[in-house]
Amino acid sequence: MEFTEQQIERYSRHIILPDVGGKGQKKLAAARVLVIGAGGLGSPAALYLAAAGVGTIGLVDGDVVDLSNLQRQILHSTANVGKPKVESGREMLAAINPDVAIKTYQTNINAENILGILTDYDVVLDGSDTFSTRYLVNDACFFAKKPLISGSIFRFEGQLTTLKPHDGFPCYRCLYAEPPPPGLVPNCQEAGVLGVLAGTIGVLQAAEAIKEIVGFGTSLAGSMLIYDALEMNFRKTRIPKDPECPLCGARPRITDLSGDYAVSCAI
Repeated sequence: MEFTEQQIERYSRHIILPDVGGKGQKKLAAARVLVIGAGGLGSPAALYLAAAGVGTIGLVDGDVVDLSNLQRQILHSTANVGKPKVESGREMLAAINPDVAIKTYQTNINAENILGILTDYDVVLDGSDTFSTRYLVNDACFFAKKPLISGSIFRFEGQLTTLKPHDGFPCYRCLYAEPPPPGLVPNCQEAGVLGVLAGTIGVLQAAEAIKEIVGFGTSLAGSMLIYDALEMNFRKTRIPKDPECPLCGARPRITDLSGDYAVSCAI
């Protein structure tokens, strides 16, 4: 594909980067990224992916915009309270960059629909807020061989990692084999969350996705980045691959999506 003069001007700061250039920008234009959850993490991630010129962005969310969302979910405005989040998100992303194709899925991800949705995308960003969805997305991306950029936030701390078990790196179950019992961990509605924390982790998810697409820098695959907003501290720790992992280990016990993905709270 050839860029128009207007597109060259729009993406000029990328194009002059030696690690991106015109070839990298064309990779972004051809890429398809699925954002699961148009909330606190999905909002900044989707905004920066659109601004970067990612050709197709998929938004998955079954909820509507609530007034309490607006403290951190910057994809939405006060005028859109009560509107489906995917429609509110589509409006905002199209306003930022009309070059980008926005596909919306006004539904909650489940074991029946996730593989059909994942098929059309190159990279998946998980901004969901329940453990059940995190495990489901992790398992589905493993079976579909899709790189997964996983972020989570809780109160003043955020975590970020890239999961590529199909390339020999650990999966989410290598870190946490099973979800905690329902009710053990409070959710953000009960415990609170610093609004700008979502922006920090969501933007870093977008950065990881762009690196995966263009192919520069060092991936977070095999590592987890932990951010403490109280101490303004970032630290990175290695995630070992679990040879006994029930999903990607030598003797897997999970071979499809027929397991129990009951709703439970997430951090």
